[in-house]
Amino acid sequence: MNKDAKAVMTYHQETKHHFRRYARSSGYMDWRNQPIPFRTYEGADAVPLDLLKTDPPGGHRDLYRRAGHASRPVDKRSIGPFLELSMGLSAWKTVGPSRWALRMNPSSGNLHPTEAHLVIPEAEGLSPGVYHYNPYPHALERRAAIPETLSEKILSHFGAEVFLVGLSSIFWREAWKYGERAFRYCNHDVGHALAALAFSANLQGWKLSCLNRLSDADVNRILGFDRTDWKPLEAEHPDLICAVHPSDAEMHSDLPGEVLSCFSELTFQGTPNRLSRDPVDWKAIRRAAEATGKPRTDEEPPSFTNGSFAEGADSALSAAEIIRRRRSAVSFSGEGLLARNHFHSMLEMTLPRNYCPPFDIGLGPSRVNLLLFVHRVERMAPGLYFFHRTGSGPDRIRKYTRPDFEWEPVEGNRRLFLLEAGNFQDTAVALSCHQGIAGYSAFSLGMIADFRETVAEAPYRYRHLFWETGMIGQVLYLEAEAHGVRGTGIGCFFDDPVHQLLGLEDSTFQSLYHFTVGNPVEDERLSTYPPYHHLKR
Repeated sequence: MNKDAKAVMTYHQETKHHFRRYARSSGYMDWRNQPIPFRTYEGADAVPLDLLKTDPPGGHRDLYRRAGHASRPVDKRSIGPFLELSMGLSAWKTVGPSRWALRMNPSSGNLHPTEAHLVIPEAEGLSPGVYHYNPYPHALERRAAIPETLSEKILSHFGAEVFLVGLSSIFWREAWKYGERAFRYCNHDVGHALAALAFSANLQGWKLSCLNRLSDADVNRILGFDRTDWKPLEAEHPDLICAVHPSDAEMHSDLPGEVLSCFSELTFQGTPNRLSRDPVDWKAIRRAAEATGKPRTDEEPPSFTNGSFAEGADSALSAAEIIRRRRSAVSFSGEGLLARNHFHSMLEMTLPRNYCPPFDIGLGPSRVNLLLFVHRVERMAPGLYFFHRTGSGPDRIRKYTRPDFEWEPVEGNRRLFLLEAGNFQDTAVALSCHQGIAGYSAFSLGMIADFRETVAEAPYRYRHLFWETGMIGQVLYLEAEAHGVRGTGIGCFFDDPVHQLLGLEDSTFQSLYHFTVGNPVEDERLSTYPPYHHLKR
């Protein structure tokens, strides 16, 4: 194991929560120092985007189907809806004098460290350029002009109508509340955003494809981060760049050197706004970011099964309605049963398949399975279950788990196994930092990653593991809304006690993210306002 892999393992171990202590953080909420939730590039020309008057067609299952979505031209009229239904605002909430925005893409603590940038070589209504998306005004901030020669090189390389979308993370936004563990949460949120972008692209007849050979340095160069005057501790860390293209077009997973060289010659405009008066330097996050830096690689997009989804419960809601209604529940009633077919449908939709968003973006092979605490599901015995969604099947992890587990196949779902029957509500609550939402739900789960070998082979894939869990989380969020319930991601859990429950004795597998689904209890103190009621246009 090289020094970077060892540094990653050290970071992961030191940021675990334990029953007797939590991972290091400030220990209190410094409200005067809370980061501004919206990044803007002051001095950059802003291009307002139109808001949807009519949502794109498509029902629940059309979130996942490629067929039936005619590819829209890449222009200002189509890019606006693409961003609105992925990275845009979904509502405003108020209670007393407090007011805050919700977004289509979920975020740990609603802190939103993830920023989106677009590289547009050609689009009617938009000048070729590199843009930052600001969801507050639903506008693109033009940071650099792209000359005609570079536009031609990009379009010629891909051989299709295309634009690029890049994601970056502002670690301080999460570290303000969560301290050293925030690096984990920022990468969850990259996964949430990737899935949100993939679903929204599909509704436009487009596909999201990762340019997974690029290095972090390449992303910095393309987005101009290496020529940006960042405020201390408020820089955007490069995550990845994806191509957005017609769903039937074959894509490269790289950019040629001559194109990258052209990006080095661009002049970038706009000064990043200051987010906090006094950001705190969490050195552990800085070390983790350095250890997980991605070099240039020769990765090929992974291949999954081509099988179709099993027939399951559909929803009366449209695809866009499901996206717009997504919320994080804060409390569950602890009453009622989740329909068995809804439960199985939710699990089914987390499976990676070729030609099916969001997991067909080409990020890498699936490495995450699900440990389920089933509490209230129709015609299912309460208990501890395991759902395998990776290509290796359950045998690889089974030999590491407790020998007394039953591993009894569940009728009607060949990937689901009962490990132990019984009431695990109190266990789920205790393991999830004593949060009642893990036990008063219909079910909760932990996402168990094939960890040690993945990190040892390529330390940068530590980030990818969290991206995959975030993508799973976004699927579960949307599936919960589709079936009349609600989901919540849980980043706070006691890591090693979860592993001990399974019988895992080393770091071969690690739990990286928890999630829970149930019947929500609405907070009647809150008032809700439309997402863009603050805009005059």
